[in-house]
Amino acid sequence: MKGSHLALCMLLGFSANATAAGDPAAGQEKSAMCQGCHGPDGNSFTPEWPSLAGQVPSYLSKQLRDYQSGARKDETMTSMVEGLSEEDIADIVAYFSSQKTKAEEGKSNSKGRKLYVGGNRYTNVPSCAGCHGPNAVGNDPAGFPRLAGQKAGYTSKALNDFRTEARTNDVNGIMQGVAAKMSDKDIAAVSEYLATLDK
Repeated sequence: MKGSHLALCMLLGFSANATAAGDPAAGQEKSAMCQGCHGPDGNSFTPEWPSLAGQVPSYLSKQLRDYQSGARKDETMTSMVEGLSEEDIADIVAYFSSQKTKAEEGKSNSKGRKLYVGGNRYTNVPSCAGCHGPNAVGNDPAGFPRLAGQKAGYTSKALNDFRTEARTNDVNGIMQGVAAKMSDKDIAAVSEYLATLDK
C-alpha cells in the first residue's frame, strides 16, 4: 500500500501540467479582494481560512478553477472567483506563491512529526512526506500543496472534510483515502506539527 501510494505520487509529479507564470505585481493588486480573509501577504488572520503565502502555484490554480467549476464548493469562494480570467488567476497565484509563510508559534508535536514522516503501518496511514516532501513544502509539478506553516485549525478542517467526503476535489481520491484511516488524534497531531514548520 505504502509503495503504491508513493509510486502514484511520483507518477503524478512527472505527468502533471505546469502552471503558466503570472505577474506578482499585478497579482498583488488583483488579490485585494482576497486579502480580507487570507491576509495582505497571504498569511491568514484566523484558522478558518487557509494561508496562501508560499503555496504551490499549481495547487492554488487548481483550487481557484475548482471553485469556478463547482468541483470544490464554498459559497463565498465561488462568488469571489467566478469573474476571474485565466490571466487573473495566474497573476494572483504568482503573488501569493511568492510570499513568505509565517509559521505558528508553539511546541512542535512529536507524534505529528512521526506520523508525517513515517505514517502508521498499523493503521495503513502512509507517510505524508511521500507526496508533500520531507519539509512539507509541497510538489508543484504534481500539484500537491505546501503544508508547512499552514494553520493547524485549517489543516484539521481539510483532513476532516476529506475524511467525511465533504471535500472531494483531491487527485484520484488520494486524500480521501488517507484521511479515512486517520483518527481525530492523528489529525490533531499532524496539524499541530505542520503549523510550526517554517521551511
